[in-house]
Amino acid sequence: MSLSVLRTADAWWVATPTGAAKVDTPAVTTAELLADRPALDGAAASNATVPVEGLKLVSPVTTPCRVIAQMTNFASHVSDSGMNPATIPLTFFRKASGSISGPYDDVIKPAHVRFLDYEAEIGLVIGRSLPVGATVTIDNLTDYIAGLVVTNDISARDLQLPQTQFYESKSYPTFTPTGPALVLLDADELKRFADLRLRLWVNGQPRQDATVADDMIYPPDEALAALSRFQRLDAGDLVLTGTPVGTAISAPPKPIQTLFSLLPSRVKWKAFFNSQANNPNYLQDGDLVEVKIATDDGAVELGTQRTMVRFAQ
Repeated sequence: MSLSVLRTADAWWVATPTGAAKVDTPAVTTAELLADRPALDGAAASNATVPVEGLKLVSPVTTPCRVIAQMTNFASHVSDSGMNPATIPLTFFRKASGSISGPYDDVIKPAHVRFLDYEAEIGLVIGRSLPVGATVTIDNLTDYIAGLVVTNDISARDLQLPQTQFYESKSYPTFTPTGPALVLLDADELKRFADLRLRLWVNGQPRQDATVADDMIYPPDEALAALSRFQRLDAGDLVLTGTPVGTAISAPPKPIQTLFSLLPSRVKWKAFFNSQANNPNYLQDGDLVEVKIATDDGAVELGTQRTMVRFAQ
């Protein structure tokens, strides 16, 4: 049975039908908490609760940790980017864990960034060490995945694309809102992963809406198997699994792409972003971004994240 773990600045909590029960644990990090399952189970059975609404929640994934993200992992997003999903390899990039922020914290756009974008993603939280050379299959996935969490892979597109600079463009502080809950799942619940639906709204306007089953290219077992060939993971690390169509950025029509391909790189990207200046879907100062991930029947519910965009002066 799933447990929804919440975190405030000074404590861990488990969401129960009557509220939030405090976890009696010395754990400071997510890794330490995951190792203290008796304390989590004790909180889940407790009748001493407080209203969840009264808690000031922070990210349930503590830092420092590894943050690794799958690149172009939803077929609809790949197609919208002008590529063929059938030819997309399984690839990854890193984000700085300093980009992790709380589920209701402001997203701060640095003054030098022009085009700020969003990407609703399911985060896998690692539950035990995954050494290089480990074997990961669909049958032993719960040996390595402790739970799931809502994330938003905020991206500075004008820094990302011209230099293929994923690390900087996605690693500024507040560029990985995480939470509200770390939902710990048993094996049967994790089998519902494909049924999860990712939804994102900006100021109440739907932008992203897709299920894993309909759209994801490489599922978690394949992703972790690939990572285990070269990358060690430890308890508390975070793996982002890609985003569906609906981000602000979109590939131009094929004739324009052909024209751009004939231009020198510097000229091409200048022309592209000049055209993007007329795109109203990039995040603006004061925008409210909401991300919800759940199965349609509500059996697995990761919660709803709400963040406000603020422009640094």
